[in-house]
Amino acid sequence: MFCYQCEQTYRSDEGAGCSGSKGMCGKDAATSDLQDVLLHVCEGIGQYLHRARALGATDVEADRFVLYAFFTTLTNVNFNAGKFVQLIAQAGEIKNRVKALYETAAAKAGKAPETLSGAATFIPAADMNGLLAQASEASVRKDAATLGEDVVGLRSLVLYGLKGVCAYAHHAEVLGEERDAIYEAVEHALDLLASEPKEIGPLLDEALALGRANFVAMEALDAANTGNFGTPEPTQVRMTPKKGKAVLVSGHDMKDLCAILEATKDKGINVYTHGELLPAHSYPKLKTYPHLAGNYGGAWQDQQKEFAEFPGPIVMTSNCLIEPQPRYRGRIFTAGPVGWPGIRHIDNGDFAIVAQAAAALPGFAEDAPEETVTIGFGRDTVLGVADKVIDAVKAGAIRHFFLVGGCDGAAPGRNYYTDFAEHAPKDTVVLTLGCGKYRFNRHDFGTIDGLPRLLDMGQCNDAYSALVVATKLAEAFGVGVNELPLSLIVSWFEQKAAAVLLTLLALGLRNVRLGPTLPAFLTPALVNVLVEKFGVLPITEAKADIEASLARAA
Repeated sequence: MFCYQCEQTYRSDEGAGCSGSKGMCGKDAATSDLQDVLLHVCEGIGQYLHRARALGATDVEADRFVLYAFFTTLTNVNFNAGKFVQLIAQAGEIKNRVKALYETAAAKAGKAPETLSGAATFIPAADMNGLLAQASEASVRKDAATLGEDVVGLRSLVLYGLKGVCAYAHHAEVLGEERDAIYEAVEHALDLLASEPKEIGPLLDEALALGRANFVAMEALDAANTGNFGTPEPTQVRMTPKKGKAVLVSGHDMKDLCAILEATKDKGINVYTHGELLPAHSYPKLKTYPHLAGNYGGAWQDQQKEFAEFPGPIVMTSNCLIEPQPRYRGRIFTAGPVGWPGIRHIDNGDFAIVAQAAAALPGFAEDAPEETVTIGFGRDTVLGVADKVIDAVKAGAIRHFFLVGGCDGAAPGRNYYTDFAEHAPKDTVVLTLGCGKYRFNRHDFGTIDGLPRLLDMGQCNDAYSALVVATKLAEAFGVGVNELPLSLIVSWFEQKAAAVLLTLLALGLRNVRLGPTLPAFLTPALVNVLVEKFGVLPITEAKADIEASLARAA
């Protein structure tokens, strides 16, 4: 195996990347190699879909499969090698179908179909051993010796950014929001990767194109969430348990959470969110369930301790899963793209078994002292007081905005984000989203003219909301976004964050501070491109970065 797609990848003086029998995330070599093969077959699907689309023929079911397949390969999503054998077989069948689609479309157009090579002609083996023997053909580093690290690194940026786009688009699709422009962009990227590009320019252009596609995907996801569950509104959320039977729901998927609330209503079972599902409490429809009791625990990297101590069943709806421990292996379920060998999986949306498990388990014996946080400052809420915000800026009451958001993780150095938020001057406002906020969201930041200094805008999935706010404020001030008194301090961990970074670059946002470490697949030369062309800045020390941000804005 070789994998360096996330921030926790193994690093040494010899280089970076997980290899050997198991990665830092817990993914074994067989699963990693099978994921590579699955993506390779999907590239072949993309070759045919891209050409069929040019002739007016599409296959939306194939597009949806690609989104789901890519999502399963994100960090901390699916660790089940057997699942990937099934998906590869399904992908092979879909590839044959879209090949026929393309050839039929070409015939109707009176054109001879192209004779394709590479992934389009790859025939996956019928069993796991055969597939593993083919894995070297699909490795991200198969051409490193001849092409060099820069090309391999930029191909990886495109591949991992594509994973993020697919994940966001899948979240939206399951809630009924699809955009043909996303499918077209995904097909284009797959076709480019299948061509094994060797030039830096086209790869960089593709990365920015994916950034633009990801903006569309995030818009679709925003429309899906607000269309199904209403517009987020400021809401106090209990962060401590209540006496009674309990279910814990982690991940990002609002649809599954809603289904679990339905399955448990009127049964005397409290439902708690975990990790990135905290923002669910701010959606009006989900708030109508009185047994949506609160949030339990914090960010994903603490789940093994928190899940072990939770006295009820746990459902992991999407990323980020880490290896289930013996103390809770028997009471954790997965759903959607998530999977772990031996863990029960629910793929039909029926969570009755979860309600049964909750009824059989003890739940919390007593109430804990009540503690709350306030969330729900999405774009509509913030823009609803835009006049007040603008007046506060013009009057000097608000000097600067810091967006301190992104993924959390276990790597050293992430206390930077705590330090940054807590040392931000009292005449500044801290916007946040993603699970990184758990490091500081219980801190009392106070208010400015009645406006909270800490505004929680939601999940990492809600980055669209933050971009809309920035764009609207820039319009109101009559300046570009880069001229706003706004600095972006972004923590990354996995491939959704890579896609969001590409979106920021594609939209022209500069001076984004990125950390705690830069992606291992970005070589020094590629980092220089990001620094020189887009103004990307590695984080340094919190106080120094605050001062530099304020000095730039002055």
